[in-house]
Amino acid sequence: MPGSESSKGVEAEMEAPAPSFMLNIPRERIGVLIGPQGSVKKRIEEALGVKLTIDSASGSVKIELAKRPEEGGDPVALFKARDVVLAIGRGFSPERAFRLFEDGVILSVIDITDYIKPTRNNLVRVRARLIGRNGRTRKMIEETTHTYVSIYGDTVAIIGEDEDVKAAEEAVIDLINGAPHSAIYRKLNEYARLRKLGGLRPRI
Repeated sequence: MPGSESSKGVEAEMEAPAPSFMLNIPRERIGVLIGPQGSVKKRIEEALGVKLTIDSASGSVKIELAKRPEEGGDPVALFKARDVVLAIGRGFSPERAFRLFEDGVILSVIDITDYIKPTRNNLVRVRARLIGRNGRTRKMIEETTHTYVSIYGDTVAIIGEDEDVKAAEEAVIDLINGAPHSAIYRKLNEYARLRKLGGLRPRI
């Protein structure tokens, strides 16, 4: 039918939708994502060639490439931008989240409630174990694995290179599950020692 052919022709000429991500972050983190005078948002957009559309009321963030892939936009940058936004949403400072601009640096988010019953008392107890007295435990994980760690709400987020993130993840999960701090510190120090030597890096 002539009408059908015409309709098909119009569909063929229509552009495919541009790749994008839509995600939500806590509303109290929106101001951090935008930054003073929009500086953080602008830095992400310029560094990665993306466009961020932020709804402050709902906490939703749409991430699009500034240029379509056929015009030179980099789809990989879309994933990097997503991780930077998520990292800021999970409590990282923009400066720490910007490490995700680098190739080979990844974000991991551990949901504490995957491992414990999500009661207030349990969450408070586990968060205290992960942070440690005066922040000692979190600092130990960061320094020995060369990662950044953010404990926010009911999640633990980690930024770093793949093997380092795996080592930090295992330490975090063991602590959530009740492993003694002294045992985790020993394993972390051994990981750091072998990492420095460039040898085989053991799992924690």
